[in-house]
Amino acid sequence: MKNNILYLSILVFSFNFLVSCKEGIAKQENTIEMVTSQEMEDLSKMEEVKVLDVRTEQEFSVEHIKNAQNIVYDENFSDKIADLDKSKPVIVYCKSGGRSEKSAQILKDSGFVKVYDLKGGITQWKYDKKETEK
Repeated sequence: MKNNILYLSILVFSFNFLVSCKEGIAKQENTIEMVTSQEMEDLSKMEEVKVLDVRTEQEFSVEHIKNAQNIVYDENFSDKIADLDKSKPVIVYCKSGGRSEKSAQILKDSGFVKVYDLKGGITQWKYDKKETEK
């Protein structure tokens, strides 16, 4: 009898542990992760990661992070991102973090698997002496 109770207790504990781990992984994949300039640089070297610059076209034309795609954050942002592959990770940045925070939330709400937001935007990127291009 004691062995049956012990066995049942272990079984229940194991099941709860596995379920909580699975939920934790699912929640982690559906979150917005703030990244530093160095983390973004490392992430952006991966082929599958899309880098989005959500500043204005004028700001983008002055300088931007290499391989970034300019999709301006405005009232039509949701429509503009509709054709992007939601199964691929995306890194978003703006000048200092305000627009990218709002954009990242829209990306997450739109079903993107993994969303990264550059902490401090391109301002921090340049402060950290990371390269930009015109």
